[in-house]
Amino acid sequence: MLTLGAFAFAAPWVLAAAAGLPILWWLLRVTPPAPKLVRFPAIRLLLRLREKEDTPARTPWWLLLLRILVVLLLIVGLAHPLMNPQKGFEQDGPLVIAIDNSWSAAPNWQARRNRVAELLDSAARQDRKVILVATARRMPDETVRASNLMRPADARAVFQAMSPQPWPADHAAAARALEELAKRVRNANVVWLTDGLMHPDTEAFAAALTKIGRVEALSDGASDLPLLLHPARLVGTRIVLALERAAAGRPAGYDLSLTDDNGRGIGRRTVTFEARETKVEFALSLPSELRNRLARVSVERHRSAGATLLLDERLRRRPVGLIAPARLNDSQPLMSDLYYIERALSPFSEIRKGPVSQLLQRPLSVIVLHDRATLTRQARTRLAGWIEAGGLLVRFAGPALARNPDTLVPVRLRGGNRSFGGAMTWAQPLGLSPFDAESPFAGLAIPGDATVKRQVLAEPGIDLERKTWARLRDGTPLVTAEPRGKGLLVLFHTMANPGWSSLPLSGLFVEMLRRTVALGRGVAEAGTHRATLAPFRVLDGFGRLGEPQEWVRPLETAQLHRAVVGPAHPPGLYGAPSNRRSLNLSSAVRGLEPLAALPAGITRLAYEKAREIDLRPWLLVAALALFLLDLAIAFLMRGLVPRRAAAAAAALFLLAVPAGALLAPQPALAQAADPEEEAIRATREIVFAYVRTGDREADLVSRRGLIGLGNILASRTSVEPGPPHAVDVNVDTLAFYPLLYWPVTTGQAAPGRKGNARVHTFLVNGGMIVFDIRIRNGFQSDALSKLVAGLKIPALQRTPPDHVLTRSYYLLQRFPGRRTGAPVWVAQRDQTAKDGVSPVIVGANDWATAWAVDRAGRPMFPVHPGGEYQRELAYRVGVNIVMHALTGNYKSDQVHIPTIL
Repeated sequence: MLTLGAFAFAAPWVLAAAAGLPILWWLLRVTPPAPKLVRFPAIRLLLRLREKEDTPARTPWWLLLLRILVVLLLIVGLAHPLMNPQKGFEQDGPLVIAIDNSWSAAPNWQARRNRVAELLDSAARQDRKVILVATARRMPDETVRASNLMRPADARAVFQAMSPQPWPADHAAAARALEELAKRVRNANVVWLTDGLMHPDTEAFAAALTKIGRVEALSDGASDLPLLLHPARLVGTRIVLALERAAAGRPAGYDLSLTDDNGRGIGRRTVTFEARETKVEFALSLPSELRNRLARVSVERHRSAGATLLLDERLRRRPVGLIAPARLNDSQPLMSDLYYIERALSPFSEIRKGPVSQLLQRPLSVIVLHDRATLTRQARTRLAGWIEAGGLLVRFAGPALARNPDTLVPVRLRGGNRSFGGAMTWAQPLGLSPFDAESPFAGLAIPGDATVKRQVLAEPGIDLERKTWARLRDGTPLVTAEPRGKGLLVLFHTMANPGWSSLPLSGLFVEMLRRTVALGRGVAEAGTHRATLAPFRVLDGFGRLGEPQEWVRPLETAQLHRAVVGPAHPPGLYGAPSNRRSLNLSSAVRGLEPLAALPAGITRLAYEKAREIDLRPWLLVAALALFLLDLAIAFLMRGLVPRRAAAAAAALFLLAVPAGALLAPQPALAQAADPEEEAIRATREIVFAYVRTGDREADLVSRRGLIGLGNILASRTSVEPGPPHAVDVNVDTLAFYPLLYWPVTTGQAAPGRKGNARVHTFLVNGGMIVFDIRIRNGFQSDALSKLVAGLKIPALQRTPPDHVLTRSYYLLQRFPGRRTGAPVWVAQRDQTAKDGVSPVIVGANDWATAWAVDRAGRPMFPVHPGGEYQRELAYRVGVNIVMHALTGNYKSDQVHIPTIL
């Protein structure tokens, strides 16, 4: 490669042909042009007449210059000129690309794609083989290793299938793979695409790279380095979080999005870094209803697993009711059970006090009943019904319960109570025995000063062992529990004040109540029961929730606090709905450290640089245009073409060439030149069509939306649609397409008479049209009524809950798109086609915009208010529509019926 400043020639030897241009000039100059042929009548007198214009003996200088320019453009074009060329490889070995494809590479992944494409183009020009090394494993049992030698085209396909993984890079394993590679590869051109962070064994990995060849390390700028949301904690009524950036720099602000389980927005928060700050702690103060709905916090416009934090029940303040009289007058608060219970619960619960009738007027997770509280028969009956419906009652025993036991206890009680350490007994107060592994209190440390002086004993029974959660050192039960219906009944066999036990004065009492309250509504505290949590949904490297891969393994509850985030346990949600827990990347990444100084021999560069521009196509097109112009001039000079016609043709040609060049890079909306070829392709595969609106942006959204929906169909169903077609209902034949997507925009022209006839024929013969009103508050606009004024649309109805569209593939209750809330209309039952398919579906939620993806397969537009979960529902709506169009009503009577399932 020959480099001249900002220009370079990939095949510089072709330029040697330019040395022959003077010889070509001389040959063209001495060689006269072909004589002009003039036909005369056969009249002898005219033989002596002379023409007013003689044919020149030499080629005109301007024509010589034009021909020399054509040859020069051809020579330079064949030399493959490049602007801002990628630097050539200095070593004679292969190209080795080491890629940190961890979560921290996700925010600026596109820059990595661009640089790899440039590197592979350069390798193809220089005929170099390529080796790829990815530092983040994809599967649990996969070994990090270097690929075999590949052609650049094959390496391009492998890299395009690569994406950031939602866990850190494994530089230790990658270093071992490079040590093996160094045994067979030397003098390589090594390019390391770093993620900008220091990992364990990064220095060993960098040193291993230098053993292979000359190394260039590409890293992000300070503003493009990743962000990390640290685990949240509950402080009083506030949720406290921390956001960390890798390097200090200029002041910066980031917007955080708060969403619930369904992806609906709860709020936004802006976090600001000062110039020297790398970590900012902030608190979210939300009403209890919103706080308990909060499920996800993510940094906007910074997509990565580290910038996404999933929350679960552990951070939700559950409403807890304390049964107390309407007027509480306790002259000795330090001896009151309510005093100690309230102080223990208040850090993590929302306390409500009152009689049973008042407490049950609002939703409650837990109710606490102490021994001094009195219950009427009616209150006891209501409380028992509340437990059966799923409530959790925590009860403390005392003298009153010992004298008058009732049915709201998990075990049979003995009359009276047992005392230790009194004046009439030699026994000393007893401490607690270590908790069983199956107990909700498993793992809690028992302080030595937590002792019990009095307790209410349980009657021995065959199921007492199973119902016991905590014991004293002599084996007698201290805490017992029993399920009642959908709820749970828990009994502490001592009072909640220091009169019977020192337990209320210890921190153990707080933790025991915390874990007990967490069991409310069937939700267990992580790390309590030794339960297995199956993966529900997991994050990808970009922070998007999706279905877990088959190699993702379940988690034990005891592993949540020490689980290693990786291919076996990616960040995400684990467990059934009644016991769901979140595993976040920040639990395994303690902090961010920017990439430090690298070993000698490694050149450090930035990702962003001037893009390489290939000038060869432009120069060859220009040479062809000038050659055709020269040919037209030659014909004109010989008299073979009328002068005016030649001038007009040349002018049109010169105008058409640049116009065609400008339009060439945009094939996305271009219509195929041969309608027959398009028709043949539409019959060979399933092809969906969309109606051209005349609005270039709207048509692009329609096309990219159907492409995105096609990708979902191909990955989840047996339907593999081809690229969508753009149609004009006034001109094109619609019979080839099972589904026609018709966006409704403002100012859109209604179809003509022929177009109305074509649409009617399409509907009558089994086609389906999906009208998607993209105008906000679409049904309040008259755009749709104007558009379909001349069409024979069947009578419509709002989609019934039992319509086939709600269950043709997924079970759906609503039909969101980029927006949500607008109803969907379908044909009435007596207006459907023979197979039960509604020929027309009308919505106003802008489905195509939610489906639209770019060429890299990434969503093009945000979805409000539900975020990515709403986008997933929009994809499911599209799948149901396609399945309804292709399969009819075969699911209307047989599938999803409980008796058959």
